[in-house]
Amino acid sequence: MPKDAFTAVDAWVFDLDHTLYPPSARLFDLIEVRMTAYVMGALGVDRAEADRLRKHYWATHGTTLAGLMREHDVDPGPYLTDVHDIPMDSLTPDPDLAAQIRSLPGRRIVYTNGCAPYAERVLAARGLSGVFDAVYGVEDAGFQPKPDQAAFDTVFRKDGLTPATAAMFEDDARNLKVPHDMGMRTVHVAEARGTGRHIHFHTDDLSGFLARLI
Repeated sequence: MPKDAFTAVDAWVFDLDHTLYPPSARLFDLIEVRMTAYVMGALGVDRAEADRLRKHYWATHGTTLAGLMREHDVDPGPYLTDVHDIPMDSLTPDPDLAAQIRSLPGRRIVYTNGCAPYAERVLAARGLSGVFDAVYGVEDAGFQPKPDQAAFDTVFRKDGLTPATAAMFEDDARNLKVPHDMGMRTVHVAEARGTGRHIHFHTDDLSGFLARLI
């Protein structure tokens, strides 16, 4: 990995789910159960249809919430509160990751398609509270989700971030295309590397990757 590729970076953007904690925690499994239940109640459909719709919304609109809002005019506030009301028992503190992120020069932010209060709970459970300069949720993007260009534009404008001197860490490879096109360094954090020229780097060990940058 060419360390000098990150020399000019002064803003470090991290996704939350499956990026700042491992997929093995299975936290998102709990969220998906609540998403399905919410779709059932909001649309009056059975579980099988709710599961189908949830997957359709994710593929078509980026998130289940975006699909519910665009196709059914669902109020995002109650939805976000409900689906993120889950226990954090499966998460454990990661002092090494905290130390590596603290060592990064410049501004450090979290940007998630979840809501900011949920993100803060996850960060607390991972021992990452106070490590970041800002935490942005989908509500900060006007409820527009990654990978929409408008979502990135809104959040980065709020933060004052300059994409040309920023890096994005994300487990969902499709969410790296816009950052790449904006001039950011992109890092796919996942077990297997995604495909496409919009992925500059890949790692299945975020702490180890960051340690090599310092």
